Amino acid sequence: MKNFKRVIIIIMSFIINFILIDGTSNSINANTRVSPGQPAKVAIISFKTEASYLSLVRKNLERIQSENSDKVEFTFFDSKDDERVQNEIIDNLLQSQTDLFVINLVNTSKNSIVAVIDKIKEKNVPVILLNIAPSEIDSVKSYSKAVVISTNEEQSGTLQGQIIVKAWNSNKEIIDKNKDNILEYVMLTGYPNNYATIARTKYSILAINDAGIKTQEIALRVANFDRELARNTMDSLFLSQGDRIEAVIANNDDMAIGAIESLQKYGYNKGNKSMTIPVVGIGATPQAQELIKKGFMTGTVAENPVIQAEVTYKIGMNLIYNKPPTDGTEYKVDETGITINIPYKEYIFD
Repeated sequence: MKNFKRVIIIIMSFIINFILIDGTSNSINANTRVSPGQPAKVAIISFKTEASYLSLVRKNLERIQSENSDKVEFTFFDSKDDERVQNEIIDNLLQSQTDLFVINLVNTSKNSIVAVIDKIKEKNVPVILLNIAPSEIDSVKSYSKAVVISTNEEQSGTLQGQIIVKAWNSNKEIIDKNKDNILEYVMLTGYPNNYATIARTKYSILAINDAGIKTQEIALRVANFDRELARNTMDSLFLSQGDRIEAVIANNDDMAIGAIESLQKYGYNKGNKSMTIPVVGIGATPQAQELIKKGFMTGTVAENPVIQAEVTYKIGMNLIYNKPPTDGTEYKVDETGITINIPYKEYIFD
């Protein structure tokens, strides 16, 4: 009888130890940074929150938080288009409980990316970087808890160019003012040396030329993705080059809208086809969509803020809990091994 009791005690001890070890293992695998019973704390750091598309992503992240208040708590920070401000935000957050960083960097140069990754890596906090150029991905690979969520900017530029091609083929007799069979255009760009700026600018024109349409650049102006700056730039250009401008290609919708506001001062782009200069943007913001429906804007390239927010949330939660980044999603990492690309699509009003 004593031997039987001793066997029972040994078996029970084994079972209890197994449960404790298994529970401890699961706890470690989950992630010890998140406080038990508390939502994960996620810092969303934008380069400029007033940018239209980013504001739409924020609204969708806020919706996700309201639907998952027990799982995640987003806090939003504005870098105000200032790298110094962004670095101060990151440094301060690293001194507090932050379970994940989601950063849209002001400066996407290699040195800046390395500096940000190194300080976050030191604290062992997962990080998602948004829209980093493929050429700078190597600087992110050094940290196993870093992932890039991006878009194919070559694709966005190509789609933009294809919208212009359709407009030219449909209304060439109106667009080609001087009948020289050459599309004379103004290019409004984002930040200098920015990956999106470079790719969108290059591939939009390449798509037009690949369609057999000759082009001539009247002016290329940096407008920093900003509506007001684009409007002021177009005011100046129209006064000197207005009779030559046959199209305006903008690296985003904010600049395209600014250009349209300028053109409308001079009687253009108010619905009369004979007095409409094709203007294209990127983003498919609500205001751009409305302008397209009214015939004031030719088209845009759609980024989906709902998808962007959902992917950011799902991948972010996977990183926090040490799961493969794309676990439970329909997305795949590309050939870099750390980048998830969200596709673009054309947005026009037929």
